[in-house]
Amino acid sequence: MSNNLIVSYDLNIAGQKYDAVIECIKTLGSWAKVQRSVWYLSTNYSEQAAADMIYKVMDSNDSLLVVNASRNEASWYGVSDDVAVFIKDQWTK
Repeated sequence: MSNNLIVSYDLNIAGQKYDAVIECIKTLGSWAKVQRSVWYLSTNYSEQAAADMIYKVMDSNDSLLVVNASRNEASWYGVSDDVAVFIKDQWTK
């Protein structure tokens, strides 16, 4: 089944690995660059699998959010605990 994923990221220090992140995103399926750091993917990967692969090429101080619009689920790395709790609390309201 194809998933509609929205990928958003922040590379938090100048000189980060933009090229590596972009190339990784492009390998995951059909894509469109929506904004500088926001991408749409049509892919067979789940949000968690895509997030895992993308985050591997990022630095530990970067943040990543992958939303699966097909299944109403999300996965993230590098967001604050407060934001993670807020998203989890609000997601299914």
